[in-house]
Order: sequence, then C-alpha cells, then structure tokens
Amino acid sequence: MEEKTHPSVVLEMVVVGDPQSLEKKKAAILKAGPGNLQVIADFDATLTKYWVNGCPGHTSHGLLQLGNPECENKMQKLCEYYYPIKHSLTIPFEEKAKHMEGWQEKGHALLIEAGLTLDAIKRSVADAKIEFRDGVVELLKLLEERGVPVLILSAGLADVIEEVLRQKLPRFPKNVKIVSNQMVFSNDGCLVSFKGKTIHVLNKNEHALDMASSVRDQFGETKGQSDDNVSVKRRTNALLLGDHIGDLGMSYGLNYEYQIAVGFLNDDVEKFLETYQNAFDIVCVNDAPMWGVVELVSQICPSRGH
Repeated sequence: MEEKTHPSVVLEMVVVGDPQSLEKKKAAILKAGPGNLQVIADFDATLTKYWVNGCPGHTSHGLLQLGNPECENKMQKLCEYYYPIKHSLTIPFEEKAKHMEGWQEKGHALLIEAGLTLDAIKRSVADAKIEFRDGVVELLKLLEERGVPVLILSAGLADVIEEVLRQKLPRFPKNVKIVSNQMVFSNDGCLVSFKGKTIHVLNKNEHALDMASSVRDQFGETKGQSDDNVSVKRRTNALLLGDHIGDLGMSYGLNYEYQIAVGFLNDDVEKFLETYQNAFDIVCVNDAPMWGVVELVSQICPSRGH
C-alpha cells in the first residue's frame, strides 16, 4: 500500500506571501460561515497529481487512447506547438486566448476524427496514469459534510472527468458540479460533436456556466443553468484552487467579498515561485499533497461545537 504524506510534512511545501492578509481573509470567511462559501477548483494537475510514479501524470485530454496512430501523432504535434504558448508570461492575453481556443477546437476535431467511443473512455481511464493528490478524498468529504459546494471548472473533458471521479473515488460526492467541454455521442456510443462553446484555460471562469450547455451533477445528469447560477451567486466567499495563473480568472464576474486562492506550482519552482506568490494567497510547491488545503478548510469551516 502506498504510504501517504503526513500533514506535518506538508508545511515545507506551502508558501504564504502575505500571512497577515491571509489571516484576515480566513477570519472573515470563518465569521460568515460555510453557508456563504463556494469552492472553485481546476481539475488537471490541481485535484490530480502532476507526477505519477516519477513521470508526468495524464490529463483528462492526454489519457485518451484513441487507437488511431495518425490522430494521436497529430494530437502530439498540437501539444508540442501550443504548450509553450500556454505557459508563456510574455504573450498578450487576447493573443494567447485565441491560441488556446484554436488548440481546443483542433483537438476536439481530432477526437471526432479518431472515432472516440464511450467504451474507449472507460478503458482509457482504467489504464491511465492519473491519481488524485493525497488528501483530495478527505477534502471532498469534509466539504460535503460542511455543506460547501464544489464547482470543478475545467478546460478538459467533462465526460472523462466524470469517469475519473467514478473510478478513482470511493463514491461521487453529492456537492460536486462539473463545468467542462461536454461530448455528444450517437446511439451506438461514438463521439459526434461537442455541446456549447469551447471552454479553454483562459475562459473557464464563472461565465462558463452560461457558455456551457449544461452543468453535470454527480450522476452525469444535466441541470438547468439558472438554478446553478443562483446557487453559486448566493455564496459571498470563495476558496479557489488552480495550478495556472489563468485559473485566477475562474471566479471572474462574481465579485466575492473574500477569496482565498491556492496555487499549485508543480514544476519549475525557482522560475515561477515569485510570480505565483504575488498572484496566490497560498502556493503549494513541488506537486504537494492536498493536506494543507484540508487543514485550511478545517480552520475556516470548523465542525459544530468548535
């Protein structure tokens, strides 16, 4: 059995740029109570590990086994071209956003061309190098017990994320919603199109609730956008989890009173630490486990009687 990292070891993997500001936010969110808190989380390399057994882990796009060498080669070339653009700190936002949209749309077209099926998604997830960070199961359980909704906003694939949650978690938390790119399948289970507008890394904010055709609940069923929008907008505070500077935009448009942003800096720590410190309230470095966030939630959403 794989040994888990104990919470006491995590302290060296967490960096706080402005402790005074963080404590002020924690106190305000604690005072407001869990009924006013919303968690907004990225999926790939945030809830999931960046490294798995010493190798880069799969993303919800990258885990798919297409069974089509030509399409897989085209997909790899897209990644090699667009990945440096995604992580560039010098390319203007609007220009980068156009590139990210182009990457997603070309990738989606290749998935259709390759003849992706529902059965292939299930097999791909079962064989994938994808694991949740240590502490994620405990975090989701804690948030569910406190009645705090979790909105997963991802530029990945909703159907794949749902399958990862089904296969990798003991059970699917009732408080989790997914906003991501949704597939449309034919009666025989073949991918034929995508629903709604394309969601990419730089537009996956709360407005994605309006962009996406629907929001998936824990059983993969769809719910009306208006209900979810009302539920989200009723919450006045947020805990945001992401691994990319662009993830800070996930809460854009809701004007939370207080927001604590946790950034996962998984690689190139020396190069990007200062940038992440200036952007996030808390930075978890070197593919850190989720125990630091579990402790944070325990502090701002204590159990009754504490």
